[in-house]
Amino acid sequence: MASTVGSALHWWAKTKGEQKALVVADESLTYRELQDWSSRIARSLVDRGIERGQRVGVLGPNSLTWPVVALGVLKAGAVLVPLNPRFKPAELRKVADDSGLSLVLIPNEFTTIVEDARALGNSFDIVEFSDITPLREGDQDDFRIDLEPDEPTAVLFTSGSTGMSKGVICTNRTLLNIVFEATLTEEGFRPGSTSLLVLPLVFTPGLVWGLIMTTVLGGTLVVEKELDPNRAARLLGEHNVQAIFGVPLIFEAISRSPEFEKADLSSLRTAIVGGAAVAPALLKRWADKGVALRQIYGMTEAGGVATATLVAEAFDHPDSCGSGSIFTELKVVREDGTEAAPGEEGEILLRGPGVTPGYWNDPESTAVALRDGWLHSGDLGTRDAEGRVKFVDRLKDLIITGGINVSPVEIERVISEIPGVQEVAVIAASDQRFGETPAAIVTVESGVDEATIIEHCDRLMADYKVPRYVVIRDEPLPRLPSGKLSKTAIREEYKDVADRFDKVR
Repeated sequence: MASTVGSALHWWAKTKGEQKALVVADESLTYRELQDWSSRIARSLVDRGIERGQRVGVLGPNSLTWPVVALGVLKAGAVLVPLNPRFKPAELRKVADDSGLSLVLIPNEFTTIVEDARALGNSFDIVEFSDITPLREGDQDDFRIDLEPDEPTAVLFTSGSTGMSKGVICTNRTLLNIVFEATLTEEGFRPGSTSLLVLPLVFTPGLVWGLIMTTVLGGTLVVEKELDPNRAARLLGEHNVQAIFGVPLIFEAISRSPEFEKADLSSLRTAIVGGAAVAPALLKRWADKGVALRQIYGMTEAGGVATATLVAEAFDHPDSCGSGSIFTELKVVREDGTEAAPGEEGEILLRGPGVTPGYWNDPESTAVALRDGWLHSGDLGTRDAEGRVKFVDRLKDLIITGGINVSPVEIERVISEIPGVQEVAVIAASDQRFGETPAAIVTVESGVDEATIIEHCDRLMADYKVPRYVVIRDEPLPRLPSGKLSKTAIREEYKDVADRFDKVR
């Protein structure tokens, strides 16, 4: 089957092989170089015994090698599983078990942590990037094995409200549908355009809207290893960037940098922001530079972006997320499934060509999320009389910190393992930089303090999951008549936790 990301890369290597495809720091790759290196990687994986449909993980921070390796996995006919480089061994082990990893490709500095993860369960092979670097040189190579349109080609793990990770399936069809729909509006992406990525490649925005979008459209992706606001502001003009996307803290940091005032942003046509509320002052700072920041609503299950405010409505309706897209529809429904009236709160449902066919090896979660042709988001929203959607709150018990989903249940489970902890509830605390951050409300026996809890969490979880607030209380936490903790009552009691308590880290 030719309708794949690999076939698009092959076309651009053949028709404009000397154009830059990737720019990372001071290095770059043309389309011909990207095609050849990723093909050699794909060939080497097949020679190692990787078979069609086997899951292969790629771990590491942003680098020139990471996207080439990811494309190599796709071209080998394997299923790509991006792995968060901030994970601790137990977290990596969970994803490895859920996906059934056969192989993990890693930068050399991650060898110890991945070996520790491997030792906790079923074995998998490890290949270091140093073994891949020599494959950059060699003869022209167009090797690839194409999966069929509806076969899984990637599995993206996202936190669920139950605390169990869920692997969102992407197929060649859903990925190409996302790209196709994104090109159909005036403010959308365009073939040959340049995007600036200051987010991790490992997450949906970086992988789908960065690497996949650029590769299919034959553009140039400028990747930053980490956010340097001054440098990012300069790069927007130096590379005539047409598209940038991210969470509010990224746009905030860039707009506050000294370079922002003199930056040339005239080439920017697509600037989308999501993951947290966008302050009107932030919208104005970018508007004063001629850029309309458009608020989006989306989720990994819908390819990351389901709807975005139209440019023409960005300033008049700054809290709106738009009304869908050409082929993606949204509606807001009551508990009985009937459509909510304008202004009435209900669950946001959506359907469209980029929606996942389901979760990896999880038919129960798939059946809950996908019903009657609609994806049930678990998010609360409203629609106005013209159909514009406004996000209100999450029905699912998730925390979004810096645009990353964090499950409170996962953090609660880790804290409850500490001897002397009697009960724990984790809620979202407001945070000026990250939008939200975890706060742990804990009842304990003597001998357990904030430092004990933080040290335990820091050892077992990625840093963004470790609570920045720990409140130790003497009285039991409020409960429902069923005996379960009342998260509603706890959130209400500690709604101002960030104002009443000091951060513990």
